[in-house]
Amino acid sequence: MSQFFNINLSNPQPRLIVQTADILRKGGVIVYPTDSGYALGCMLGHADAQARIRQIRGVDDKHLFSLMCRNLSELGNYAVVSNSQFRLLKANTPGAYTFILNATREVPRKLQHPKRSTIGIRVPQHSVVQALLEAIDTPMLSMTFSLPDDEDVSLMEPWAMRERLERVVDLVIEVEHCEAGATTVIDLTDETPVLVREGLGDLSPFSF
Repeated sequence: MSQFFNINLSNPQPRLIVQTADILRKGGVIVYPTDSGYALGCMLGHADAQARIRQIRGVDDKHLFSLMCRNLSELGNYAVVSNSQFRLLKANTPGAYTFILNATREVPRKLQHPKRSTIGIRVPQHSVVQALLEAIDTPMLSMTFSLPDDEDVSLMEPWAMRERLERVVDLVIEVEHCEAGATTVIDLTDETPVLVREGLGDLSPFSF
C-alpha cells in the first residue's frame, strides 16, 4: 500500500521531505504537486520506476519525461544553452514552464527525443518540489499525472489518487492547494522561441 504525506506548502516538514527522498532513492514512484497540477516522479537511473510511470499513464517509450531541475546551474548540466537562451531562462525561472532544449551527453539517449536529441526541462517554483530536489541532490524525472481511462483528472483529490493507485505508486503527497493546469511549453532549440503549448506560464516575455 502506498504512503500518504500531507506536506505544508509554506514550510515543508523536513522529516517528510527526508522520507520522500529515501523513497525516491530506492527506486520509488511518487505522485506530487507542482506549479501546474500533480505529476508522477522518479529519480534518474531507475528504469523500473520509469516503466511503472509509463504503465500508469498508458503510454509507450515514445512519450518523453520532463526533467525537474533545482536551478539554472543544474539545468546547464543537461541542456545546451546559448547566451540569449540563458537570459530568457534566467528571467522566467522558476515558474510554470517546460523548456525544450538540446540535450547534453549527461542525458541518457532513451530520455531524449529520438530524432532531435532534445529534452524538456522544468525549474519549478513550488516549495515542496524545491525541497525534494534539494534533498535528493539531483534532477527528478517527471510526467503529468493522468490516467488512461479518465479524460480529466486535474480535479482529482490526492486521497482519490492514492485509492486508485495504492498498489502501483509508493507515495502520494498532498498539499493544501495545487494549481490546476499545464505548463506553458516553449521550444528554445533555435534562437527564436517557438510556442508548443499555452499553459499557466505567462507568454508576454517571449513576444508571442
